[in-house]
Amino acid sequence: MSCEKMGQVGAEAIEPCEPELDPPFDLVEPYELRSPLVFSSPHSGRVYPERFLAAAKIDAATLRRSEDAYVEELFASATAVGAPLLHAHFPRAFLDLNREPYEFDPKLFEGTLPHFANTRSLRVAAGLGTIPRVVADAREIYARRLTVEEALRRVDALYKPYHATLRALMERAAARFGVAVLVDCHSMPSTSARDLAPSHRGEKRRIDFVIGDRYGASAAPLVVDGVEERLRLLGYNVQRNRPYAGGFITEHFGRPAAGWHALQIEISRALYMDEATLEKNARFATLAADLAGVVAGLAKDVEQDDTLGGPRRMAAE
Repeated sequence: MSCEKMGQVGAEAIEPCEPELDPPFDLVEPYELRSPLVFSSPHSGRVYPERFLAAAKIDAATLRRSEDAYVEELFASATAVGAPLLHAHFPRAFLDLNREPYEFDPKLFEGTLPHFANTRSLRVAAGLGTIPRVVADAREIYARRLTVEEALRRVDALYKPYHATLRALMERAAARFGVAVLVDCHSMPSTSARDLAPSHRGEKRRIDFVIGDRYGASAAPLVVDGVEERLRLLGYNVQRNRPYAGGFITEHFGRPAAGWHALQIEISRALYMDEATLEKNARFATLAADLAGVVAGLAKDVEQDDTLGGPRRMAAE
């Protein structure tokens, strides 16, 4: 979706856009809207603007360690169940959509930050604010400080249009079906969750999936339980909320009492790619097929249940 056309889906773009980021994100619509599910992949973008690379003191390969590579492809089956899939083109290292809009790190910027900036969150303290200061392995990204104007420009041109589009999709689903269910799609390094699920023999086990629902606050149990059960039946090791309970998107859009549900799915990257080279491995197609089954099951669960809140409507109405 180009800078000029973003306003057509509920968001006005603010110029200037990065030339390489035109469009800054894609909205893949189903042939026919048949499901209240909405899929979002905010961290799988892999278009790195030249100006950004020139300002960085680390190479592109290191920057890509924060990227949820290919996640939007793993969830491409969303449209098969009649649901939209929204995914960013810009990388998480450039702008993190799973943050508040103004989580700004004072260490990163020259000049005075605006009074409305959140400079004290735990994510900012870790260098992982809306404009990250470090990549996943805590290596500093920039050779010099950024201007506050640059941060505000990225938020206005990229963050706000993406979130406005995501909100419009949720509102459309709720208006059409009486309920909206957001699936926020992510991946995680295989080393980030090894010690949390020891086997009955005390061995360390790799965690394949982490499902986050903010400890039950962002989605009804029906939404989350079915996903977890289907993944377990496929042989995957699944954790709930540890170590990832869901970020800003899950918290912000998950309002079960109003009929808006949100869950975050984290996939171990070792399942589908070589984490050193970022190349897909031989199991990529199998994982995508497994996820297609999980997505189809979730769509069926949501369609058949009338306890998810909000005024339910039939898809044909």
